[in-house]
Amino acid sequence: MVERIHLSPPHMTGEELALVKEAFESNWVTPLGPHVDAFEAEMCEYLGVKGALALSSGTAAVHLGLVLLGVGPGDPVICSTLTFAASVNPVVYLGAEPIFVDSDEETWNMSPEALERAIRWLHAQGRRPKAVIPVDLYGHSADYRRIREICDLWDIPVLEDAAEALGATYGDRRCGTLGEFGVLSFNGNKIITCGGGGMLVSDRADDLERGRFLSTQAREKVPWYEHRQVGYNYRLSNILAAIGRGQLKVIEDRVACRRRIFDRYVEGLGDLPGLSFMPEAPYGRSNRWLTVIQLGEESPVTPLELMKRLEERHVESRPAWKPMHLQPLYRGKAYFPHREGYSVSDRLFQRGLCLPSGSSLREDQQDLVIQIIREAMGA
Repeated sequence: MVERIHLSPPHMTGEELALVKEAFESNWVTPLGPHVDAFEAEMCEYLGVKGALALSSGTAAVHLGLVLLGVGPGDPVICSTLTFAASVNPVVYLGAEPIFVDSDEETWNMSPEALERAIRWLHAQGRRPKAVIPVDLYGHSADYRRIREICDLWDIPVLEDAAEALGATYGDRRCGTLGEFGVLSFNGNKIITCGGGGMLVSDRADDLERGRFLSTQAREKVPWYEHRQVGYNYRLSNILAAIGRGQLKVIEDRVACRRRIFDRYVEGLGDLPGLSFMPEAPYGRSNRWLTVIQLGEESPVTPLELMKRLEERHVESRPAWKPMHLQPLYRGKAYFPHREGYSVSDRLFQRGLCLPSGSSLREDQQDLVIQIIREAMGA
């Protein structure tokens, strides 16, 4: 069989198996258990936060974070448009209204200029956003100094979607700690994985305790099953938490590895006219979860043509996220571009391509990717 090069496959260390075996031997194979408690405590220590709540997915963490912020039917929630649908769908679960804002050119993350225009537009209607959800895109933090200045001025809480950015930093703080709540994901393609799962983190310990209650079906503390409000079946299993604990031990190695992969791509492709890379702002460190290139108008191939060339050689790649304001599901929702008449995220979707970036990617595999791209671009 021909070896396939995947975009971002899981990368196990071997330590996970011993921890999973421990879970089996203790018969803690259901949601909750000692590995869940330990995973939460270890994540708190790594991030420097007071509390963490291990959940079944990053989507569940976004949903629960919005619930804890009091988001309800009809409430406007401002969202990054350049993201995966899981960042936005929980807004709709609650009957709230997503308002989309563009990226800026310096970071590809939420545009503070577009954010401010969106807030003023709502204010002119006598409405106030219930929350803002910036996404730390492809492992790079948004500009939280500017975003927090705007949100604090208008007294709007921030729910940081750091699902792609564990291990990245903004100044001396880790991604996930820059809003009232932070969201992490341990999906199979993330920088560390449980095979599935997510986490909601915060310094607001009392709110997280309420989240803990809601995430276990809102069961009241009485001998029988009693429920006075709607809850959710959102807790992480002890087995998956065991995998996560093994993975968390090597998070800094994984970040360093993906950054080296990015640097090798720059070395191998950086001289090609019409090809550029996702920038890294000076205020933080990207975890380079995915290496993303942008092909200019002068490129001899389009991203989809290049994707086809890579696929012919059994190499997986993926277009940049299709913006939410272009999705049929959200057609007609309010959208604020970076500048009037100029949408950065539209261009990034049309010209962006994600390259294989997994921390288990071998140098010979990466060399093949580089060779295919150079050939496709006539170099």
